[in-house]
Amino acid sequence: MFWKKKKLTYELQQSIQLNTPLQDMNFTVFDTETTGFAIGADDRMIEIGAVQVEGFEVTDHVFQTFVNPSRDIPPVISKLTTIQQSQVDHAPMPLPAIEEYFAFIEKHKSAGWVGHHVSFDEMVIKIELSRQKCTFQVPTSFDTMHLINYLDPTGEQQDLEDYARLFGTEIFERHRALGDALTTAHVFTALLRKLDRHGVKTLADLLRIKNGGAQKFVSYT
Repeated sequence: MFWKKKKLTYELQQSIQLNTPLQDMNFTVFDTETTGFAIGADDRMIEIGAVQVEGFEVTDHVFQTFVNPSRDIPPVISKLTTIQQSQVDHAPMPLPAIEEYFAFIEKHKSAGWVGHHVSFDEMVIKIELSRQKCTFQVPTSFDTMHLINYLDPTGEQQDLEDYARLFGTEIFERHRALGDALTTAHVFTALLRKLDRHGVKTLADLLRIKNGGAQKFVSYT
């Protein structure tokens, strides 16, 4: 028997004209923490964090929740993230946690998602909702790594913290969802300013990069 999935109807992306200046747009920068990388098998989400970027500025509109994974957190993950079992045992289950996150996005009228290696975090949300027999309209997303590679396609891939140092932006608590979201948001705004100086000024320009537009060789300074 095929079970019909319930579609969540939160407005996760505003309808925006392609010629909208990036300075006039809002984005939700987010991150997840999990019990491991095998999210399609036994691993589960344990935290969601997000922050709104408006124009080229990181705002104080933030979101954070622990998530009950219905399993033990491996000691190596607790050591890496500092998230303890006691913090998730009585946390919201995945569906209400994700719905709370979606309500945050809807409230702040986001134009899309941003993340560092964002495809993993998107997959975490999708799979957790799939387990609950739910689906949703995935918003357009932008990956800071993709933007960095556009600016410097020959550069060696580095850690998020290394890019923050490279751009001279703030570093927040690492391997925690809100801390990594904030670190990514500051890197993202630095990238937007740099892209603006190189003629990437509208949503259409940013989508062109996302869809494989010609790369540029420019310095980070």
